[in-house]
Amino acid sequence: QVQLVESGGGLVQAGGALTLSCAASLSLNIMGWYRQAPGKQRELVARITRGGNTNYADSVKGRFTISRDDAWNTVYLQMNSLKAEDTAVYYCSGGWIDMLYWGQGTQVTVSA
Repeated sequence: QVQLVESGGGLVQAGGALTLSCAASLSLNIMGWYRQAPGKQRELVARITRGGNTNYADSVKGRFTISRDDAWNTVYLQMNSLKAEDTAVYYCSGGWIDMLYWGQGTQVTVSA
């Protein structure tokens, strides 16, 4: 089975930066980050394919950067200029043709 383990969450003040990482047990064609804030639906934050194609939520464009290492089994999310509304549980996800595998999540809290 495929396992994904997130790390790097924590508490940061608004305007600060944080970097999340996710290690997958297997190389995945598509990897990305989703988040879910209390009382809200899960939303895509950023996605990256093995070929380097990326997608970002409009709310994070220009602030967040997704990347993956040369082994194609680790994905990172660099978060800059954090806002209070970025507070959520962030989930790493991946798959070959769809996002089928999920980590257990890491909490990101941005204080105003």
